Amino acid sequence: MHSDLPWEIWSRERQRRIEEVLARALTLPDVPLRLADAMRYAVLGGGKRVRPLLAYAAGEATGADPAVVDDCAAAVELVHAYSLVHDDLPCMDDDTLRRGKPTVHVAFDYATALLAGDALQARAFELLGASAHDGAGTRCALLARAAGAFGMAGGQAIDLASTGTTLARDALDDMHRMKTGALIHAAIRLGAQCGRTLAADEVAAFDAYAASAGLAFQIVDDLLDAEGSVASIGKTAGKDAANGKPTYVTMLGADSARTRLESLRAEAQAALARFGGAGRRLNELADWIVLRRH
Repeated sequence: MHSDLPWEIWSRERQRRIEEVLARALTLPDVPLRLADAMRYAVLGGGKRVRPLLAYAAGEATGADPAVVDDCAAAVELVHAYSLVHDDLPCMDDDTLRRGKPTVHVAFDYATALLAGDALQARAFELLGASAHDGAGTRCALLARAAGAFGMAGGQAIDLASTGTTLARDALDDMHRMKTGALIHAAIRLGAQCGRTLAADEVAAFDAYAASAGLAFQIVDDLLDAEGSVASIGKTAGKDAANGKPTYVTMLGADSARTRLESLRAEAQAALARFGGAGRRLNELADWIVLRRH
């Protein structure tokens, strides 16, 4: 089910679609009001929706109906949102701005933010587990591994332990493959699995794309943190350097970081060659990730 729409229209349509899916998922009339409000505040009305776009794009590459991808795309975004709520807490990165507005613990309070993050993660797995489509257990396991000690949470632990130190490039890559890349990989694999059955070489191609795209996304984040402003990125700029965190900019310098960024974009797009035109949206997303300015 491939679309011939221009990228700008396709991406806006998918962003509109995921906003509606998320709004429905976070319509929670039986949940304590303050908690439900905090959950919606953390998710709705902001964000680039990169991970849902990747899920929809991978689904398009394998002929999936977008309606089949919806729950997977929403689940990945809810896990991402929960991670941001927790990352912003005083015990983690202690940030007061996210997406141009006060972070959840500032807008509400520490305890409510903690509970909102917990509840968003649980809601993600509820969506996947309750899906009417086949393979819900496999999908839950895939997302759980990406979010847990082998993925995002493990990468965050390494990040915290590495503050004030210098990491070798391989170690920095490994950290970000867990902290950032694992959830990007999950989005792509979950979306792809919503279509036809995949051959082993197709799975390998998606994995190679995800590995390169995930690191590219992180390098852009590091560049934006070093060179952006609060107005442009919607959060505190220069926080990584101020906190002594190892980044691609501090390790490579901005120019070399951009050179590696271009190499990663080329690697990601080369990995999709076997899909031909079906990989169009993922190719466009690699460009979008590299060229984004916020």
